[in-house]
Amino acid sequence: MSEKKYNIALLGGRGYVGQEIIKLLNKHPVFNLSMVFSKSLAEKNVEGYIKNSNLKYTKLSLESLSLPDVDIVICALGNGESSSYIDQIEKINNSIIIIDIGSDYRFDDEWSYSVPEIHNILKGTKRISNPGCYATAIQLTIAPLKDYINSKVSCVGISGYSGAGSTPNDKNNPEILRNNILPYSLTNHTHEKEVKRHCYEKITFSPHVAEFFRGILVTSHFSLDQKTSESEVYEIFKEFYLAKKLIKVDKNPPLISNIINTNLASIGGFSLGDDGKSLVVCSVIDNLLKGAATQCIQNLNAAFGIEDSLYLEDTHI
Repeated sequence: MSEKKYNIALLGGRGYVGQEIIKLLNKHPVFNLSMVFSKSLAEKNVEGYIKNSNLKYTKLSLESLSLPDVDIVICALGNGESSSYIDQIEKINNSIIIIDIGSDYRFDDEWSYSVPEIHNILKGTKRISNPGCYATAIQLTIAPLKDYINSKVSCVGISGYSGAGSTPNDKNNPEILRNNILPYSLTNHTHEKEVKRHCYEKITFSPHVAEFFRGILVTSHFSLDQKTSESEVYEIFKEFYLAKKLIKVDKNPPLISNIINTNLASIGGFSLGDDGKSLVVCSVIDNLLKGAATQCIQNLNAAFGIEDSLYLEDTHI
């Protein structure tokens, strides 16, 4: 592996995911955080980035965007906010590698979309679209079973309210969420469309948000083509994710409390109905990490020819 270091500019450092990226890059020996942009924290110190304690936020402005000596740009902006900045970045330096954490390019064939354990980012890839958090948890349950299903998969997800971002809205309003679970976008959710595009077309998905801060649980219901046993399903998943160091496969149902603040995904709870074909599988991730920031670093690792999970296996953040 090359000893060369690469400079990263982070657009959107104030948000929840941006903060997690800063923590992950603080431990990464190849990627250095050289610039962090924010609309509200300009000139303030970037807290927690020990590799450069003098690093300050730069004002995020489309008109004055400058990227001296930057090799990589991470866009950790809200959905719909990245494209105008990326257009400007390409005018500044088209050779910069760009990864977008938002949804702007997940349906663009000119961008490489990747759940690292399912898709492949080739070394030298210049434009990377990071998957959505729900879409990640869903695809992790579907991918090992694609050869065993031919009918609709029904998925239900529950997320902590950090998934709604830091800007106040109903899905992160503590008064609405108190002692409550809030269903929303029960059909045609963008992450449902994302899974249909990149993994499996016959799917329905209904999301919910709860009053805990972080973490996602997805429960997926399958109808298998042939009768099988729970132990056989378990072995299918174990084999599929055998070399994937950030995936934990367990027979027991995964718990959000065991996975939050780690880079891991946990899959389990394999349960068959009496017909031997009706299967339920559960998947748990930290929406801010494996659902966003961790995958960002995995995909960048792959783009530079580094094993995707390298420097992420110390799972507790």
